[in-house]
Amino acid sequence: MPARLRRASLAEVRAARAAVADGSAGRPELKLLVKHYLAVLEEKAPGASVEVRVPPYAAVQCIPGVRHTRGTPPAVVETDAATFIAVATGETPWSDAIASGKVFASGERTDLTRYLPLT
Repeated sequence: MPARLRRASLAEVRAARAAVADGSAGRPELKLLVKHYLAVLEEKAPGASVEVRVPPYAAVQCIPGVRHTRGTPPAVVETDAATFIAVATGETPWSDAIASGKVFASGERTDLTRYLPLT
């Protein structure tokens, strides 16, 4: 089983979110926020039935249900860093991100609405 991601400190999250807000965020800030919010999602929705991917930064398995162990998971959510941060913080509703095509969700239990926002 892969190691769990760690939450960032409140100060790190605030600084990275400020950089996103003012448009100065680079790869390090996006990576920090993606990993932080994926760690929060792991805690909020423990399990291994859905793989949530935010390339190139990280992926986690979460959501209660049948455990996936090999090959391509039967349930996958994939999006870019900016979209994931927006849905994680409540800036963009999950349904809007899906409708816009910015989130790919396939398989059972991939509606993350009940777990969002993560803040």
